[in-house]
Amino acid sequence: YGLPLYRQESMFKQHGIELSRKTMADWIIRCAELFKPLYDQLHQHILKQPVIAADETTLKVVESEKVNSYMWLYASGADSPTGNISGTEIPNIVLYDYHNSRAGQCAVDFLKGYSGYLQVDGYQGYEQTQAILIGCWAHARRKFMEAKKGAGKKGSGKADWALNHIQKLYRLETQLKDKTVEVRYITRQEKSVPLLSQLHMWLMKSAQQVLPKTKLGEAIQYCLNQWKKLVHYTLDGLLSIDNNPAERAIKPFVIGRKNWLFSQTATGANASAALYSIVETAKANDLNVFEYVMACLDVLSRPNVNIEQLLPWQFAKR
Repeated sequence: YGLPLYRQESMFKQHGIELSRKTMADWIIRCAELFKPLYDQLHQHILKQPVIAADETTLKVVESEKVNSYMWLYASGADSPTGNISGTEIPNIVLYDYHNSRAGQCAVDFLKGYSGYLQVDGYQGYEQTQAILIGCWAHARRKFMEAKKGAGKKGSGKADWALNHIQKLYRLETQLKDKTVEVRYITRQEKSVPLLSQLHMWLMKSAQQVLPKTKLGEAIQYCLNQWKKLVHYTLDGLLSIDNNPAERAIKPFVIGRKNWLFSQTATGANASAALYSIVETAKANDLNVFEYVMACLDVLSRPNVNIEQLLPWQFAKR
């Protein structure tokens, strides 16, 4: 629930329970250590998936010399508890990875030579990986919305045109949501690719007419700079038009951060990464999180554990 330990300490005290935040912090770190084999197994499984969505967000670590450290997010699977994308079963996995840097090497190290599809925003660090990068139309659309808002009473004809055209692409995706991978691919080739071609021609022409340092100019330039990645979603019916699944997956961490604000140490930040990974992966697989965590801790504290049986999708079957 993202409750900071000092608040939990106060809540326990109201019930007459003396439980210091230091004790709780030690427990959390110990639990994270127990969960490491399961986290590592989930890491191996996510690297076998055809599509991974990635994102990153800032994190303040008090003992770090840097102003901002980063929590990186990697997710696979559909937006549904079943993990089905148009009839193709892909396990729902949500993994957090803490670093005191936003360098692209962090993604390179986590992905370990992964060469599948990696859905990302416009951050250039991901270009150091070996993955096929897929862009995010939600980011592109957001920039045109900012341009429309910034135009105010002066009118926003060009921004409106772009937004309407992007909306046509999204309307097609809505129609394809429950279709098979093959149908999604064929329909995109027949309908999305021509729309994208029209949009690209408009962007090239508009870039000559709009001042580059205006909001509209920045939106146009963003699309042109990201164009190769933005059109890549048409390469495979498994792919999504935007990176919203990753943004949704990282949201619980962002909400929690508003409550607890920072981690005291890198050890604590790594523990947070491990535990958020287990909890959010359990949620993504529609498990009762409390029961799952309790069962895992019970098993992981014993010798000779069969980690595979604790994978959320296997646990759900049992």
